[in-house]
Amino acid sequence: MYLADYHTHSRISPDAGKSMAEMAEAAIAAGLDELCFTDHMEPVEWGVTTPRESFDWAALSAEFEAARQAAGDRIVLRLGIELGDAPWALENTERLLAQAPPLDFVIGSIHMLSERYDGMDLYFFDPPNEAEARRGMADYLGQVRKLAEWGKFSVLGHLTLPVRYLNENRGFHLTFDGFKAEMEEILRILIQQGRGIELNTNRGNTPLPDAKWLRMYRSLGGEIITLGTDAHSRRYVGCAIQERQRLLRECGFKRFCTFDQMQPVWHALD
Repeated sequence: MYLADYHTHSRISPDAGKSMAEMAEAAIAAGLDELCFTDHMEPVEWGVTTPRESFDWAALSAEFEAARQAAGDRIVLRLGIELGDAPWALENTERLLAQAPPLDFVIGSIHMLSERYDGMDLYFFDPPNEAEARRGMADYLGQVRKLAEWGKFSVLGHLTLPVRYLNENRGFHLTFDGFKAEMEEILRILIQQGRGIELNTNRGNTPLPDAKWLRMYRSLGGEIITLGTDAHSRRYVGCAIQERQRLLRECGFKRFCTFDQMQPVWHALD
């Protein structure tokens, strides 16, 4: 079984604190074959909607090279980013990406609700009741659709992200049932664009997305899929990767992807 974690954050991300070298050591200890660093890069300033003037690509590259030197040939390391909330500033996103070093992989993701919610980060979304929670979920899917239509990334990250915060942090018991049409349309757009999705292991909690939507993606012809933990610390590197490979098999997948120079590399689901 080939084990790869394709969603991890180092101290280059504002919400994580360990070096890439430390995260690589954790991956080696966890028995991983491959690790991709996907630190946050947004076209807007962290926590607000003001366009970002620049991103420190030099720091990202230096951190990655230090990790490669420290790890040697003990693990395959790849350099990616998590490109968050591009619909807020698509032209600025493309300008910043044009300045990037060669990347292996890009996760496209949405964390911020639309103008209706003043760009509120989902982490802070605290609806008073289920009806408002579901309005927020619908708003989120609208942002995801915009991102999918733009399509300049490798895979869409954690498609059902709102349930992480609404259920785990706010005490709701919500699913994306009731949004079948919206989910199907997003998945169709991704497939037409030649893009994939991520199965985010959610650090061992409810997978994002869960089996219902994985099966829908597969039934629509979707095949490009990566697995990632969203680890922001050494503790969660590689968490539930093996279990989620089994989930992919149960949902009809025969293989999954890693990436090299933005091109998918296929691995059988043993």
